[in-house]
Amino acid sequence: MRRVFGVKKDKEPPPSINDASDRINKRGESVDDKIKRLDAELTRYREQIKKTRPGPAQEAVKARAMRVLKQKRMYEGQRDMLYNQTFNLDQVAFAAEGIKDAQQTMTALKSANKELKGMMKTVKIQDIDNLQDEMMDLMDVSNEIQETLGRSYNVPDDIDEEELMGELDALEADMGMETESDGMPSYLQPDKESDMDSELNLPSAPSGHTAGRNNAQVEDELGLPAVPRASLRG
Repeated sequence: MRRVFGVKKDKEPPPSINDASDRINKRGESVDDKIKRLDAELTRYREQIKKTRPGPAQEAVKARAMRVLKQKRMYEGQRDMLYNQTFNLDQVAFAAEGIKDAQQTMTALKSANKELKGMMKTVKIQDIDNLQDEMMDLMDVSNEIQETLGRSYNVPDDIDEEELMGELDALEADMGMETESDGMPSYLQPDKESDMDSELNLPSAPSGHTAGRNNAQVEDELGLPAVPRASLRG
């Protein structure tokens, strides 16, 4: 039966856009080569026409150049048609690539959407709010602990700050008055001998011994005690 009816051949897959575009580009390159050769012939005929005199010889060269020019125009029309086909294929290929990119984008978005839904099931807004409330409570407790640890000892809590400021101003005023009257604060001035004697109630020294010592003492020209001569000799 196979010999009579033959074997059914598998159909070849249709050419892709890239295959069709490559084939058309190759045809366009072939047409471009032919046009270049015709341009070279036209250049040669143009030179011959310039060199020959008007007459039958020049007319024959012109007829050949006209035939080559017609072929060139025909190939140029084919080349333009191939260029248009290539442009259309490029547009289709661009649209197809855009659709493929859109499909991949949709697939990626679906996968991301599914993954986000699974993640959102494990995260609840109520849990987040409760966590934030607990953190705020812990921060308040921590601040209270820090304030308690930083509290000063033996300092009464009922001290009036205005009263302290008044005492400080009065103290500064007293210090200023003492400085203006004596030139030096009283707490920096030395104690007076009379005050010390009156406070201690000590008896005064005898005047006789003091006077004798003063009379027996000899002074030099400068008012200093004179040195005995015996000590100078020794």
